This record gives sequence, structure tokens and C-alpha cells, in this order.
Amino acid sequence: MSKTGHEGHAHEEGHDHAQVVTASNERRIRFVLIFTASYAIVQAIGGWYSGSLALIADAGHMVSDAAALLLALIAYRIARRAADSQRTYGFHRVRVLAALANGATLLLLVAWIAWEAVQRINAPVEILAGPMLIVAVIGLGVNVAGAWILWSGNKGDSNLRGAFLHVIGDLLGSVGAIAAAIGIMLTGWTILDPILSVLVAGLVVRSAWSLVSDSIRVLLQAVPRGVDAIEAERGLAGVPGIAEAGHFHAWTLTDETSVATVHVSPATGTDPLSLPPLVSAWLKERYAIDHVTVQVDPRGELKSNHE
Repeated sequence: MSKTGHEGHAHEEGHDHAQVVTASNERRIRFVLIFTASYAIVQAIGGWYSGSLALIADAGHMVSDAAALLLALIAYRIARRAADSQRTYGFHRVRVLAALANGATLLLLVAWIAWEAVQRINAPVEILAGPMLIVAVIGLGVNVAGAWILWSGNKGDSNLRGAFLHVIGDLLGSVGAIAAAIGIMLTGWTILDPILSVLVAGLVVRSAWSLVSDSIRVLLQAVPRGVDAIEAERGLAGVPGIAEAGHFHAWTLTDETSVATVHVSPATGTDPLSLPPLVSAWLKERYAIDHVTVQVDPRGELKSNHE
């Protein structure tokens, strides 16, 4: 970092990294979380009693979605906690760590379901289709109620929207379990149960892998999706008033907030102090980066640093 350069810190919203918290939406998510987690327990017990692996798999799917709801709730709570002198960006990474642990646990659950399904396909077991159908119908009702509660909230809240999509996935799982139970009752084909369990496990593994991969990207401070560091430097170097750009770094702070640092040099006749807001505005428009710290170096210094 040049001792002769100028440093600029640009942020359109000031220095507050907190997300907007809507009390009504938080209540909705909390209510659906309680419903979803409670029914996941009922569904797991019902799956064990009826011998239905599909119900157990769907219980795992509901656990994954309950975890997603819990993470959304954590995001709301974190948004209320102010940063301090030791944690200048606040406590946002707590949610990332929770997501990573949740995703890893769910992947282990999927592995068990897949193994058990293969065993049942090779050696079918008796399925009590009646209790399976009753539990699945109750699950459908719970998911319909949860979807309606979330859908009627603030449509602009990304946490609420994500929770709604998770509940829709649960709803489809319940429809599948109902279809499998009816199919077993009508045909006696118990193989329908492990087949459905594998399909539901596919939904779980998709959500789990997304949690794990996204969490790892954040913890490794990889550039936000859609951002190319080299292209960003080239683009900034072409902005009127900027002669050179380099040392661009960007990373994700929260799901909706990204941070970047960059060095630039002013073109001839350009006031160096005018560059930080110029760079911030360009990165905000091009890559939706919210928080930018700019180091302004003398012309020619960035080239010598790259050599």
C-alpha cells in the first residue's frame, strides 16, 4: 500500500452492514419453523412405525428446510447485533458456520437413506400403507398452511421468499408420499416406498450441497458469483478519470452483501479524491457490490507492482 497514495472508503448506505428486519416476517418464519420442526419429528416416528423409508426421507427433507428457516431466523437476529471493536463486520459469519454444519449433517443422512433404499429394493419389507397415508396427509396440510403464511408476508423479503420455496419443496414431498401410500394400498408394490425415498433424498442432497458449497465459498472468501477479478480491473481502467486499476479483491459478507477493495490511479487532470465514489458507483452498478474501499496510487505505480 503506497504511503503517498490516498485511501477512500465508499458506501452508499453509510457503514451499517445490518440487514433490514421486518418483525412481521420474522414472526411468520418463527411460526412456520415450529410447525415444520414439530411435524418432522412426527413424520420420522410415523415412518419408523409404518416401515416407510419414504416418510423418513421426507422427514429429513423437512429437517433440512427447518434448518433453512432457522438460518433465516438467525439472519434476522444477527441483523440486530451491532459490530464492535473486535468484530467490525458483526456476527454474520455465524450463519455461514451453522449452514456448513447443517449441510454436512444432511449429506450423511442422504447417504444412509440411499444405502437403506438399496437394501429394501433387494429385499422388500412390509409397509403399513394406512398409517403412512395418514401421516403424509397431515404433512400436506402442515405444508399448505406454512406456504400460505409465508406467501402472505412481505414479497420483497429474500429470507421470507427463500423459506417459502423450501416449504413448497416439502409440500411436493408430501404429495409424493401420499401417491406412494395409495399406490402401495392399491397394488401392494412396496418397492414404491424406497424408490420415492431416493427421489426425496435427491431433493435433500441438492439443498444440502448448496448449503455446503456456498458456505465454503464464503469462508474461503471467494469472489461473489458473477464477479471476475480480472474483468473488474479491466473495466475500472476504462472508466473516464481512471488511468490504472489493480489489486482487486472481493468477497461475500452475507447472502446479500459483498465487499471489495481495489487500487486505482487517477488520469491526468483528475482529482484523486473523486475516485473512491466513482469506483464505488461503478462496482455497485456492474456487480452489486455494496461496500468498497479504494486505494488511490500515483500513476505508474500499479504497473510497477504487477511487474
